[in-house]
Amino acid sequence: MVLRELGGDSVLCIGQSAHAWLAGQLARAWGNGLFAGPWPRDDVLPAVDQHDIGMAAWDAEPVLDPETGWPLSFTQMPLETHLALWSRAPRLALTQSRWAGLLVSMHGAHLYRGRADEPGVREFLETQETLQRELVASLGVTEAQAAHSQRLLALWDWMSLALCMDRLPITVEAERPVVLAAAGEGVATASPWPFAGDRVELSVEGRVLEARYDDEAAMRDALARAPWRTLRFTVTPPP
Repeated sequence: MVLRELGGDSVLCIGQSAHAWLAGQLARAWGNGLFAGPWPRDDVLPAVDQHDIGMAAWDAEPVLDPETGWPLSFTQMPLETHLALWSRAPRLALTQSRWAGLLVSMHGAHLYRGRADEPGVREFLETQETLQRELVASLGVTEAQAAHSQRLLALWDWMSLALCMDRLPITVEAERPVVLAAAGEGVATASPWPFAGDRVELSVEGRVLEARYDDEAAMRDALARAPWRTLRFTVTPPP
């Protein structure tokens, strides 16, 4: 679950699949004379939409965070649980396509590459590397082509999270660094401009919890009945 604090005891709970769809919206708009777009486009875009497929079941039955009284944020998920979900995710994505399975595997490995000394991580990375070699060979692409798509997925993922969690400004690395900065309520700027059009309209849905809970069943029931809220963003070049 991705959480956006709204003040007081209120929080917007955004499913990770919803955040992934926001990343997919960014991916669909990305690319111009300065920045290469996704390749192969028709295969990569659905993979971006599904890159957090392993988290869907977890978000459907969220765990209570006793420290906050809200659903447990993905940033607070125990290592063992997070690894288990990411270990299963590529196989779930493979039910869609090889590209989806490959990019989900590569993204999970990207998230863990600097943590190889932690319990279970080295084995996870080795398993993912084996799967990635098999899929790259099966698709007939180069490791460099696959890596390009994974780097784009990582930056769209980070841009989406920053928008969802209200964590601007951020800098992401593409062909050159891109700064995404707040420019008013629901408005952000990107510089240098990486998108095809002259503005990008984005949206993501979540549910608003207006209280904190000390009972997991009560929290889940409240979340299932909570009102929906749509966040809308407009991204433009700087003035």
